[in-house]
Amino acid sequence: MAANKIVLLGPVFIANAVGNLFSPPTLTGGTNPPPVSTNTFYILRHISIVNKDTVARTFTLYKDATGGSTSGKEIIGGTYSIAANSAFDKYCLIRLSSDETDKFITGVASAASVLVIEIEAEIGVV
Repeated sequence: MAANKIVLLGPVFIANAVGNLFSPPTLTGGTNPPPVSTNTFYILRHISIVNKDTVARTFTLYKDATGGSTSGKEIIGGTYSIAANSAFDKYCLIRLSSDETDKFITGVASAASVLVIEIEAEIGVV
């Protein structure tokens, strides 16, 4: 059995309307995935979000279906606040698999183009 590989997802902006940030890559694509040739899963280990703005901004992240923001599926929720010119780091263990329904990391920020998310993950074959 081959070992999982470490990958870096992003960096991408969190929009001010709920949208997909990441999904596991599949044979036909994915949301911001590294290139692969088979169905895969991610094990998210570290989420880092940087606020580039001069004022505090808030965000919420979900593990949900595509474009979802379902209450109860927040992984970092309740409009978490990041101070101006600061960073937020969360160490976690979250699995996203191409064979699941809730396989997307979705998110929303209080302002567009100011919060940048990057995720360190392991990638493996389903």
